[in-house]
Amino acid sequence: MIGARGIVVRAGGRLLLDDVSLELRPGEVLAVVGPNGAGKSTLLRVLAGDLRPAGGEVAMEGRALHAWQPRDVARRRAVVPQHAALAFPMAAAEVVALGRLPWHATPAMRQDGAAVTRALDAVGLAQFAGRPYATLSGGERQRVGVARALAQLDGAAPPAALLLDEPTASLDAGQRAGLLRLLRRLAGDGLAVLAVLHDLNEAAFVVDRVAMLAGGRLVAIGPARQVLRPALLEEVYGVPFRALAEGGLLPVFDVEARRGAATSR
Repeated sequence: MIGARGIVVRAGGRLLLDDVSLELRPGEVLAVVGPNGAGKSTLLRVLAGDLRPAGGEVAMEGRALHAWQPRDVARRRAVVPQHAALAFPMAAAEVVALGRLPWHATPAMRQDGAAVTRALDAVGLAQFAGRPYATLSGGERQRVGVARALAQLDGAAPPAALLLDEPTASLDAGQRAGLLRLLRRLAGDGLAVLAVLHDLNEAAFVVDRVAMLAGGRLVAIGPARQVLRPALLEEVYGVPFRALAEGGLLPVFDVEARRGAATSR
């Protein structure tokens, strides 16, 4: 649905992405993982069309992304950033309704109200529709952002894509589980879903494939069990990991060694 080939991004003399290639497919959840500064958010911006790479190309449905009209791109892919700032006071439902702007002056515009209602219900915030956005918690704002993206894609002709940058970062355990179940359901309905994740266990249990970045390079991509191997994780993150019997992962921190180092100073 969205494919990247040989992506190179430079900024301030630094190489942020170096020859990265991957494909986001309809009906799957693809996680992008890696340590801080690995290039995860930069890759998401490139795939979304918000950042033009210095080298390589991004294509949507086999056509170069930059050759699409911005409104047509917005009708096929939606983005949930890490943070969203509002310049004006708005209710939660009004923020979600911003996702319907690409459908202005089209027959789909008649579904705007229903799309906003469906989106808020999907993220469990129907009762917050009239609440001022500024009064919401960080986790509630994050879910409003997801709802805005869902409203944007409501009625989109398949294939369509949802790109999320650390969507679970501000959520508690129950909210995380609910959002991850929603992403799985959306993929089951044919949506292509890409999520930048920090929690490796979320990636291990929820996604179809994992793309691991380190130093701006794609070091591995494939099924979660193949990519999230303790040996590779230790190489990328710099700490040992232990595979749990139930299939999860646990970083191993040598607390005693740290205490010894501290007392020897």
